[in-house]
Amino acid sequence: MGILGPYTPLTVLACLLLLRPLPSPACPAACRCSSGEVDCSKHALHEVPQNLPTNTSTLWLGYNFITVLGPHSFPSLPGLLLLSLPHNHLGLIHSQALVGLGALQELDLSHNLLTVLSPETFLPLTSLATLNLGSNRLGELEPGVLHVLPQLRALHLQDNPWVCSCGILPLWRCPEPTTAPLLCTLPWEILVTLYPIMAFGNESFRQCQETSLSAQHYVIFLIIGPFSFMASIFFCTFMGSIIVVYHNLRRESHFWRRPHIGKGHSGRATRL
Repeated sequence: MGILGPYTPLTVLACLLLLRPLPSPACPAACRCSSGEVDCSKHALHEVPQNLPTNTSTLWLGYNFITVLGPHSFPSLPGLLLLSLPHNHLGLIHSQALVGLGALQELDLSHNLLTVLSPETFLPLTSLATLNLGSNRLGELEPGVLHVLPQLRALHLQDNPWVCSCGILPLWRCPEPTTAPLLCTLPWEILVTLYPIMAFGNESFRQCQETSLSAQHYVIFLIIGPFSFMASIFFCTFMGSIIVVYHNLRRESHFWRRPHIGKGHSGRATRL
């Protein structure tokens, strides 16, 4: 028995286990992981890998075949700061696709097929400072997209088919975050001509209403329209039936009130 006692080897082993560095989180087979950076680009992926390391701070997903970001497309990544998704075939982003990415500061969605963006999609990104939407198929931008990003400092919107209409009013009002001149086209022109959005004056947007109708309003209008049409047909049919019945009753009442010349009267007149 040594001076340090019989439990010395066990104590030393326990200390060595405690001092051993923790194993690094698993890395997806199609990715390369190093010090919080995960590179999954150029691997023909059709969806976001789910077994990403929880300590991921940078995620590269460019040059893949991702077409849709569905609800909760990403695992919980509380430390993710940069998400890059350029050069995919992304055409739809669900309103709950980016839940759990509250620390995200930079998002690259350029060179995709996005045509519309919902403000609800960006609600979880309260720390987002840079947003790249360049080279998509956006024709207009909802005002709410910018309103839900209070920390936004850089907005890339170039190379989109912006339409010179009220839909570009949010872009015209917020020129500071944009990093490149934006151009739009008039929808009724046969020959495509590009006009700088920031060159328009106040009078160009005078006819634009301050409040725009939401999708719920349009649904209500679509429901009320056919209903009111059927109600008007029913009302007209009902009133027409009442008028016809009224005229028939009136005609019968006049018939019964009219004096009738009997056969006796006709014989008497003949004798005279």
